[in-house]
Amino acid sequence: MARKVSVIGGGGNVGASCALYVAQMEIADVVMIDIVEGVPQGKALDLQQSGPVEGWDAYVTGSNDFAAIKNSDVVVVTAGFPRKPGMSREDLLKANADIVRNASEMIKLHAPHAFVIIVTNPLDVMAYLAWKTTGFPKNRVMGMAGVLDSARLRTFVALELGVASEDVHAMVLGGHGDSMVPLPRYTTVGGISITELLTPAQIEAISKRTANGGAEIVALLKTGSAFYAPAASAAQMVEAILKDKRRVLPAAVMLEGEYGMKGLFIGVPIILGAQGVERIIQIKLSPEEQAALQKSGDAVKKTIGELGL
Repeated sequence: MARKVSVIGGGGNVGASCALYVAQMEIADVVMIDIVEGVPQGKALDLQQSGPVEGWDAYVTGSNDFAAIKNSDVVVVTAGFPRKPGMSREDLLKANADIVRNASEMIKLHAPHAFVIIVTNPLDVMAYLAWKTTGFPKNRVMGMAGVLDSARLRTFVALELGVASEDVHAMVLGGHGDSMVPLPRYTTVGGISITELLTPAQIEAISKRTANGGAEIVALLKTGSAFYAPAASAAQMVEAILKDKRRVLPAAVMLEGEYGMKGLFIGVPIILGAQGVERIIQIKLSPEEQAALQKSGDAVKKTIGELGL
């Protein structure tokens, strides 16, 4: 295949799952990068051998050398330490900043024309760090968060109502963490707002569970964090770019005055296509929703400040 997608952190659960999902789409060859010797090579070979069984055809390779990402069309960064029980995403800040900074420098060196999708937590801040380090235009650097957060909201709504999740469409804005802003008014089932289908108490419970979605999984796993849904969310963004699908998705992107905020990455609805972030969509928010989004933005900006950027 002419297209190339590289996954930095490909030896981990999120990275390996993302590599598999992209390979299954048959939209690009996949390179898995990881610092642990033999792991990306072994997992890549294992994935490659699943192709004949699953019926997909893509070339999957693994390497410990960042030079292998040369000329990538898209680079997905999943490398970093996972959250542990009781740990907030902000606790990961200093531990993962060095990893993302180094990965960003390697992307700038070996894949200077790539689109970059950040999955590493704390996601909004890591996306900002990647943008700052690479010096890439803002349309080529983005964070995955909103797709995952919306998928969790869609799941919980579908479970509560007993309907197909594919008929649920949801919108979650803000930082990827406890301060995220689920928008019930813009969350629909077959075009019907959930405000017409669920009680305020049900909506509040679902919104709270969505905000704590990652922590809930961490508490259950005890030795790791979510990986299937984050990987699938990143793969969906890869597909939107490489197929020029112009999907309307929430993602963490650089704001320059939109929603009254400037100089930070935070989750907002965008059009995602061949040019990356083609447009930020500004939806009308109630005063309460705007205040919640501003609070979330302030939290992200504070964390950015802690990095001294």
